[in-house]
Amino acid sequence: MTKYLTVSIKAKLITRLESKLVTKFASLLLVIFATSFLSACDKKNDSASLSRILHRGYINVGTFFGPTNYYTTANGFAGFEYELAKKYAQSLNVELRIIPSYSLDELFIKLNTGEVDLLAASLSITEKRRQRFRFAPSYETISQKLVFKQGNVRPREVADLTGKLMVTTGSSYVENLEKLKKTHSELTWQETIDFDSEELLAKVLSGEIDYTVIDSNNLAINRSYYPEISIGFSIKQPEPLAWMVSENSHDDILASLVEFFGKVHHDGTLLALDDKYYGHIEQFNYVETRTFIKAVASTLPKYQRLFEKYAQELDWRLLAAISYQESHWNPTARSYTGVRGMMMLTLATAKQMGIKSRLDTEQSIRGGAKYFKRMIAMMPDRIPSPDRIWFALASYNIGFGHLNDARIITQRQGGDPDRWVEVKTRLPLLQQKKYYKNTKHGYARGEEPVHYVDNIRRYYDTLSWLDNKAKEQALALEQQQEEYLSGENPLADGEALPIPLATKVKEAEKETLQ
Repeated sequence: MTKYLTVSIKAKLITRLESKLVTKFASLLLVIFATSFLSACDKKNDSASLSRILHRGYINVGTFFGPTNYYTTANGFAGFEYELAKKYAQSLNVELRIIPSYSLDELFIKLNTGEVDLLAASLSITEKRRQRFRFAPSYETISQKLVFKQGNVRPREVADLTGKLMVTTGSSYVENLEKLKKTHSELTWQETIDFDSEELLAKVLSGEIDYTVIDSNNLAINRSYYPEISIGFSIKQPEPLAWMVSENSHDDILASLVEFFGKVHHDGTLLALDDKYYGHIEQFNYVETRTFIKAVASTLPKYQRLFEKYAQELDWRLLAAISYQESHWNPTARSYTGVRGMMMLTLATAKQMGIKSRLDTEQSIRGGAKYFKRMIAMMPDRIPSPDRIWFALASYNIGFGHLNDARIITQRQGGDPDRWVEVKTRLPLLQQKKYYKNTKHGYARGEEPVHYVDNIRRYYDTLSWLDNKAKEQALALEQQQEEYLSGENPLADGEALPIPLATKVKEAEKETLQ
């Protein structure tokens, strides 16, 4: 090819240029050609490949911060996408390195430049994205919901939209809205790079915007915190979610992803993860959620210290959630079966736990915490968290014997008796004679512990979110106070002091005057 270029250039320029000049020009062309070729090779080499990942010993995975993808907890990192990515890394025997972002466009850039090997971020497979990227097998199907604030007029179709609609820039929502606009020319919306889906939900509730669009799985999680969010209509039929790799990625990484998702589909890993993050929030009850949030504000402060005291190694918020499910934090609660108190203990259980009065709030919480810890200790060591917690909750409700009966039925049917997602589908069988007649402990209302565990998990999620928000606000207020006292952030004319600080200042002034 070099010879061809040189001869061709000479034929065109020999009559005007000297031979030496032609040679230099040809050499320059060769340099340019070689540079371009090497750049193309570098681009390919920067793309994700299984061999490259295995050689260096780690995989870079890009994702979003958020409840469905990746977030931090008191016990470390969590999130559906994070846990799934961790299992993929383990299957390759490499280290997982999460590269989180708040911007979808930023993630796309990092994927194309090779900074991340793949994106695991609850991304929909769309026509435009197929033209730019490659996708692993789908692992979930979601729909996109247009939402509004409870109490406002519900929009049932595009023609009913009368206010401000805002969505995240670069999201698949934009692509689907553009399709709708072809048949609904009156449709308008605003795009933002400054706010994510959760923040847009908050803006809907505050009245700053009237509508936004959110994925159904993300909405299910957030309605536990924002119960006033209501669904107007779906803007898109259900669509698949999948991990994404760059267009230039090597085939070996895509082949490994096909193998991985085939395995986690088959062995129940996906089913277990889906239950962990979404299984308990499939059913939403507006009144129940609102009532609980109000109780957290008005009633829980009276008893929080006791939950913290007796939870010890447990999360006090889980103990509080159990108590709310049992008694709605009513110290004198009583059921027709004779269980009583904050933790609704039977008389026999109270005696076993050394409780003299089930109506004494502190004794009841102490006894309930002790009994629940006993249930956890009775679970086989091979059952991992959080499944052992869900099993312990079910045992707290229905009894260890009946729970074991359901686990045996699960095993007989070829299921995994150590996975809550599989056992909870068999618990209701304890109500059917053809099953319970062959169990050790006989009949039981098996549907009750399933609802019981789901409710507690929802209460716990909501309480954790509210508690974390309160801590964030307290920290922000503390920083504001420190800045004021240090003179870094003086108050503007007419601006009030933060309430706690203002109170302290007034008290200090009184002491000075005295």
